[in-house]
Amino acid sequence: QVQLVESGGGLVQPGGSLTLSCVASGIISSIYTMGWYRQAPGKQRELVARITGGGITNAADSVKGRFTISRDNAKSTVYLRMDNLKPEDTAVYYCNVQVGPIGSWGQGTQVIVSS
Repeated sequence: QVQLVESGGGLVQPGGSLTLSCVASGIISSIYTMGWYRQAPGKQRELVARITGGGITNAADSVKGRFTISRDNAKSTVYLRMDNLKPEDTAVYYCNVQVGPIGSWGQGTQVIVSS
């Protein structure tokens, strides 16, 4: 069973930076996509960014140029570096691992951008 443990959320002022981390365990396949989604109050969960096992990335238009996703396959860890944070980035951020058609989710980490 896949388990995902996220860390790195918190309170930050507008313009600040945070880095989220997600460590995966229990994955048998060596081919999987890792990603970050977020859900703001009253809104649907949305894709923030994801990265394939080969390092191909894609990101939401709203975060391009500000957020960077990366992964360390040896550590089964995915990172989300978030720069120039805005109040509208406030949300619960969820780690996701996709192995073929099967997706697994972390418990979420709260990010609050406020002065």
